[in-house]
Amino acid sequence: MAEAALRVGLLGYGVAGRVFHAPLIAATPGLRLDAVVTRHPERREQARREHPDARLVDDADQLWHAADTLDLVVVATPNRQHVPAARAALAAGLPVVVDKPPAATAAHGRALLAEADRLGVPLTVFQNRRWDGDFLTARRLVEAGELGRVRRFESRFERWRPAIKPGWRESGTTDDAGGVLYDLGAHLVDQAVQLFGPVARVYAEVDRRRAGAQVDDDAFVALTHTGGVHSHLWMSAVAPQLGPRMRILGDRAGWTSYGLDPQEAALRDGGRPDTPGWGEVPADRYGQLGVDGELRPVPTEPGRYQDFYAHVAAALRDGRPMPVDPRDAVDTVALIELAHRSAARGEVLTVEA
Repeated sequence: MAEAALRVGLLGYGVAGRVFHAPLIAATPGLRLDAVVTRHPERREQARREHPDARLVDDADQLWHAADTLDLVVVATPNRQHVPAARAALAAGLPVVVDKPPAATAAHGRALLAEADRLGVPLTVFQNRRWDGDFLTARRLVEAGELGRVRRFESRFERWRPAIKPGWRESGTTDDAGGVLYDLGAHLVDQAVQLFGPVARVYAEVDRRRAGAQVDDDAFVALTHTGGVHSHLWMSAVAPQLGPRMRILGDRAGWTSYGLDPQEAALRDGGRPDTPGWGEVPADRYGQLGVDGELRPVPTEPGRYQDFYAHVAAALRDGRPMPVDPRDAVDTVALIELAHRSAARGEVLTVEA
C-alpha cells in the first residue's frame, strides 16, 4: 500500500510561491499541496485556479492551530517575514522550507537555526539555483579537473529593468532585505562558495543607479576563497548588454557559458518538471571549453529544480539530510552583510573565523 502524501502548507503566493514552490511541490511524488496562505484576492483566485485541490487560508495562525493536519510548511513570504513565520512553524512542530535569504541578518538567521536545533525540527533553505544546469555543469568540470587549477570564477545575474518595479524587493528598509545584492547575490555567493569553498576576504561595490531607487540595483562582489580562487560576481537590474553567465579560468583551460537556466522561464509559462526536455538547453547554447582557437562545446547538464523537493520528501520520510544545510544560507547572509560594509567603507574586509 502506497504511503500517504506529505501535506504541505505554503505561506505566500507571490512570485516565489506561485512560480517556484507551488508547481514544484505539486510535481513531486509523495508531496501534496494542501493549503495556501494568502489574503490577496487576485492571488487567491489564481491559487484556486492553478491548484484546485488546495484549501485557501487567510492567516498562517490557522495552520499553527491545526498543525496536525500538515507535515511541512514552506515560507515564501516577503523577506522580512521569513524569520517570524519560520519560528511560528517550528514552534508548532512543523518542518520548514524557507525561501532565500532565510533572514535579513546573519544574527537573526543563527537565532532561527538555534531554535530549530533546540526544538529538534528540520529546517532547510530553498537555494534552488544549486540545481541550475550551468551550475551543475560548472561543478562537473571543476571536479573532473577539466580546467586544471582554477584561478578565477566569474558569475553574473544581469537584467535590463530601467524602470523601478513596485513591491517590497525595491523597498529601502533594512528589514526587507531588498536590492539586488540580497536578491540575486544570495544565489551567486552561494554558488561560488559551493564550488570553491570558504571565503577569506570580501570587496564590494554597491550602487543605486536608477533615479529614485531606494535599494541597490547594481553591485559587484569580489570573494577571495581560502583555497586561492578569486570569485568575481556581478548582479544588476541596469545592464543593457548582458555578459557571460559564467566564466571559469584555470591553468589548463577555461569555460564560458551564456544565458540563464531555462527553468524559471518555463515555470512562469506554466511548464512542469515532468514535461519532456525539462531543464535542457539547445546545443547552440552550450558553453565553450578550452583555450582560444581550440574551443569545443560542452553539453549543459539539464537543470533539476525538482530534485530539491524530492530530497525534502526523502528527508522527512527516511531521515536523510535536508537538501540544503541552512548554515550555508546563513553564512551567505553574513557575506552579503560584509559586502555591504565593504562597499560603504571602500575597503577589502576579512571574514572572521
